[in-house]
Amino acid sequence: MAGPDPLDRIAAALARGAPDSSDYDLAPDLRRRNARDLRPAAVLIALQPEAAGASVLLTKRSSRLAHHPGQIALPGGKPEPGDDGPEGAALREAHEEIGLDPANVELMGRLSAHETVTGFHVTPVLGRVRAPFAPVPEGGEVDEVFTVPLAHVADLSRYRTERRRWLGQWRAYEVVPYGPYYIWGATARILRGLAERMARCG
Repeated sequence: MAGPDPLDRIAAALARGAPDSSDYDLAPDLRRRNARDLRPAAVLIALQPEAAGASVLLTKRSSRLAHHPGQIALPGGKPEPGDDGPEGAALREAHEEIGLDPANVELMGRLSAHETVTGFHVTPVLGRVRAPFAPVPEGGEVDEVFTVPLAHVADLSRYRTERRRWLGQWRAYEVVPYGPYYIWGATARILRGLAERMARCG
């Protein structure tokens, strides 16, 4: 007999509403951008069911990039003409960045949007990876593709707040480290949003 679906809690969590989040939630003293100036973006939280539960696909951005080199990120980026909303943009970017075929993803829903201090209005899209696949990092953008257990990012005790100087001011931000990977900033805050919803489901 098949065991419980490790993503059942995700489906239940998505049925619960939650307010949008922002990098400014932890850094209210930073000068906030006009909402009209925010640029849309979408990221894919790709969830892989596994024998021991499930995992989340993450990338380590190329150290050669001009913006956010070497940072841990969810696959994603800005929408392009022809994308079918945030879902289409997230799937296209995941295909380009890590070789994940859109046909191999079952869309599950969206999390609340997240505003970044770098001027993006990010829509997180969740999707179940239907079948195992071998990631192919796009050399110009991605140095590494790796997975983190869903149980790790769903555990609120794993998160903490740190701070550093940014543009001459102290900025506080979320972190959820995993092994050698320092997951922080918007990526950590988006994952925490998922963890908070899951926690409310029991």
